Amino acid sequence: MPQALLIVNPQATAVTANRAAAVAGILGTDVVETERAGHATELAAESDAGSVVVFGGDGVFNEVINGLRPGIPLGVIPGGGSSVLPRALGLPRRPEDAARQILDALGTGRTRRISIGRVNDRRFAFAGAVGFPAEVVRRVDELGREGGRRPPDRAFALAVARALRARGGRLEPVLEIDGEPAAFALVANGDPYTYLARLPLRLAPKAHFEGGLDLVAPLHVRARAIPRLTVAAVLGRKAAGVLYRHDVDGFEIRCREPLPLQVDGEDLGDVREAVFECERSALPVFVPR
Repeated sequence: MPQALLIVNPQATAVTANRAAAVAGILGTDVVETERAGHATELAAESDAGSVVVFGGDGVFNEVINGLRPGIPLGVIPGGGSSVLPRALGLPRRPEDAARQILDALGTGRTRRISIGRVNDRRFAFAGAVGFPAEVVRRVDELGREGGRRPPDRAFALAVARALRARGGRLEPVLEIDGEPAAFALVANGDPYTYLARLPLRLAPKAHFEGGLDLVAPLHVRARAIPRLTVAAVLGRKAAGVLYRHDVDGFEIRCREPLPLQVDGEDLGDVREAVFECERSALPVFVPR
């Protein structure tokens, strides 16, 4: 079996010292803990291991794919509040169970080669957003973290309500996607886009990790339309007044004013332009049998 590097974010929501030790014991490798933001990118870039396994949340997974050397297989073990990437890849929620499945994949060399998104030279694994949804992520992050843990999902719902109220319950076009106006943009590299607790939000149900990027961009939004749009998202249905693009290699977003940009739940600051690209079949990942 090729030697694997195990990177652990000790501040992730579901990571404890005992769980990290259990995961390391299952995989038969030592633990290397992250010490600061961006540290996982450095560890992945500097590693000469034959594969990298990460135990943490989507933020640390994002850091690793931005440092991982080409061709190195990646294993992701859910340790965050949402852990969208491992769940979307079909791995169990319980870290020890996911570790056992990755150990089996390590032993057999079983991988799935997935595409990776990129925006303004930052890679992302499953999702990105420009405008209102990225602002919501920022509002939640500004609440701070207790013991390193991000606030629960209800904090996101409250942040949506407050951000909408600040705009009088209306979202008007504030950006253009290859010349087409929209209120905000959601970009998916797979399905589901994210989760609310156990509930998957299937904003781009045709998106899949082996394909290109999918785009979902409402022209405008009214508060009274939120329930209808939410039901459509849960059921994976298209909604009127929304621009959809499927399996594309890239597109350009120009903002009429600086707008928040986020990928994989990580705030990348305000931008006037966001150039999205797809790196097809760029990353081998360990998957369950």
